[in-house]
Amino acid sequence: MKRYLPQVALLLFALQVLLMLVSWLWSAAFPMSGVHSLLSEEGIRWFMGHFTDFLAKPQLVWVILLGLAYGTLVPCVRSHHQLKSYRERWALLMTVALLVVFLVAIAMLTLIPHAILLSATGSLWPSPFSSSLVPLVAFMTITLSAFYGFVAGRFAHLHDLYQALLDGVHAAAPLLLFYILLVQLWESLRYVIS
Repeated sequence: MKRYLPQVALLLFALQVLLMLVSWLWSAAFPMSGVHSLLSEEGIRWFMGHFTDFLAKPQLVWVILLGLAYGTLVPCVRSHHQLKSYRERWALLMTVALLVVFLVAIAMLTLIPHAILLSATGSLWPSPFSSSLVPLVAFMTITLSAFYGFVAGRFAHLHDLYQALLDGVHAAAPLLLFYILLVQLWESLRYVIS
C-alpha cells in the first residue's frame, strides 16, 4: 500500500491543476454560468490569500497529536504480546490504575450536573468536551504510554521518549501531505462552484 502513496499524492496534485484549468476554460466559455476561475485575478488572490486559512483547522492539530500518541504507543506494544517480566506486569497494573484516575476525572468533568466541560445547555455534543475529545485521547495515550514505557523499561531515558514522539510525527507525515492536498482541492472546488 505504501508504494502507491506517491502516485495518489501526484493524482491529487494533478486534480488540483486540472480544476484550475477547467475552471478557467469553463468561466471563459460560459461567463454567465457562475463558475469562478481559479486562474483569474480574483481566483489567484483568493487562493493565495486563503491558503493557510483552509489548512489551519482542528483536523491538522488532530493529525499531529495522534501522530505523537502513535509514536509513544508503538514502543510499548511492539512485539510484546505477553507480559514476560514482573516489571512489565507491574507497569501494566500501574498504568491501568492511572487510566482509572483519568477516567474518573473525565467523568467528574462531564457527567455530574453542571459539569465544567458540558455546554451551556448541559449537553455533551457540542460542548468543550466534544471539541477537545481528540486532543484528550491523544494526551491520555501519550501520558499512559510514557508512564508504562518508563516503568516497564521500554524508555530508559527521556531521550527515548523524545525519539518516540518524533517517530510518531514522522509516521504521521504522509497524512499531513494528504491533508494539505485534500483540503486545498476541496476548498478550491467549493470556490469554483460557489
